[in-house]
Parts: sequence; structure tokens; C-alpha cells
Amino acid sequence: MIWQKGILLVKVVYNNVEVFPKDEVFGLTSQIKRSAGSIPSNITEGWGRGSTLSYIHFFENC
Repeated sequence: MIWQKGILLVKVVYNNVEVFPKDEVFGLTSQIKRSAGSIPSNITEGWGRGSTLSYIHFFENC
């Protein structure tokens, strides 16, 4: 459930940054996209570790 919400957030962010000024493409826009993408990525990586402690650790870093 949380992972799906993270993916939805990524889609919303990508759609919304399209209206940012073009001179922000390599600055603010890039940083926002990477930040949003790291949420579901960290959840997936933590889940793949196979231990509850590792999984919790990756949630703390989101």
C-alpha cells in the first residue's frame, strides 16, 4: 500500500514539474524528481534485504 502511494507520488511529481521554468530542469526539477523516486526505491530495496530490521531501516531513510 505504501509502495503504491510512493509510485503515485512519483507520477504526480513528474507531471507537476513539467510546468517549472526550463532553466530549472537541471536544478530544482531534477532534485524533486530524484527525491520522489527515492521513496518507492528505498521501500523496494529494504524489502529485498529479507530482514525486518533492514526493511525498517529503509523506511527511516525515506
